[in-house]
Amino acid sequence: MAGTEKDGKVIKCVVWDLDHTLWDGVLLEDERVTLREDAAAAVRALDARGILQSVASKNEHGPAMAKLREFGLAEYFLYPQVNWNSKAASIKAVAEALNIGRDAVAFLDDQPFERGEVEFSLPEVLCLDPADLRGLLDRPEFRPRFITEDSRLRRAMYLSDFERKQAAEAFAGTADEFLATLGMQFTIGPAGREDLRRAEELTVRTNQLNSTGTTYSYDELAGFVESDRHLLLIAGLTDKYGTYGKIGLALVECGEREWTLKLLLMSCRVISRGVGTIMMNHIMRLAKEAGVALRAEFVPNGRNRMMYVTYKFANFREAGRSGDTVILENDLSRVQGFPDYVRVEVAGVPAALAA
Repeated sequence: MAGTEKDGKVIKCVVWDLDHTLWDGVLLEDERVTLREDAAAAVRALDARGILQSVASKNEHGPAMAKLREFGLAEYFLYPQVNWNSKAASIKAVAEALNIGRDAVAFLDDQPFERGEVEFSLPEVLCLDPADLRGLLDRPEFRPRFITEDSRLRRAMYLSDFERKQAAEAFAGTADEFLATLGMQFTIGPAGREDLRRAEELTVRTNQLNSTGTTYSYDELAGFVESDRHLLLIAGLTDKYGTYGKIGLALVECGEREWTLKLLLMSCRVISRGVGTIMMNHIMRLAKEAGVALRAEFVPNGRNRMMYVTYKFANFREAGRSGDTVILENDLSRVQGFPDYVRVEVAGVPAALAA
């Protein structure tokens, strides 16, 4: 997979219709609808795989949510859209609330009209007929290669994010003052074998905050861990609301006189936490300690401009181009300290500095 942009569709969220999809019957006509057991089993299986889920249903919100609670399924659905808006509008709202691309969304609805409306308005969304539910879990878009600890906790981590957002909206001070209330702890260090499944998952799932769009397989990442010419860093974040999981990855090619940052990526969930700057400045500090020049590669893909902005804020300047790749360099004259609102823990000594 190395050196190529992601070409396989990865579904991060499944949005369900309710009437004649999740259950048999129309709730507004008869409240005694019957749960489809194959649909309920799919909901639980998708959740176990770390795939988020939501609802887009033209229904009355109160009765629909009460029925989901009765069936023991309400907790699986994040930001459910139960209203009289178009299904496309509801799916847009879910994607925005979860901060994921619409091309990472699948939509199940029994009505050809509703699927057609979404296909026309949001052609990047994968639209499926629940009549084909039997084969859903076998489709490659819904089968992550690894189920990691982060996968199993993904829904819980998004629920914690919802609490953070509510707290932020209610906070009267500045953004930095709010961040200081979170008690954040950021950890960064060389990736070990135990991190490689999550590291591969990060390269496959992260689109917007990925400096090159390159994916790496488990075996390729294992090779970088063993290599004395590469530094593979992985970062995690926690705060008083819980863990964000492993949320950042960086790959540095270490030459004798020059290091090249081949990949820098972060989870979209932490974009407002300033962790990209922390990762960047940690790598800059390591390069300065090693007495080497530092370069970075950036490949624009239409969605990752924020990563280019992150590089520019860190004082990287364009040094040239190689095909689609922008070559950036940093003279390391301005390495910033870590922000006061987060405690940074640096784990381990990179092999590139231990020699």
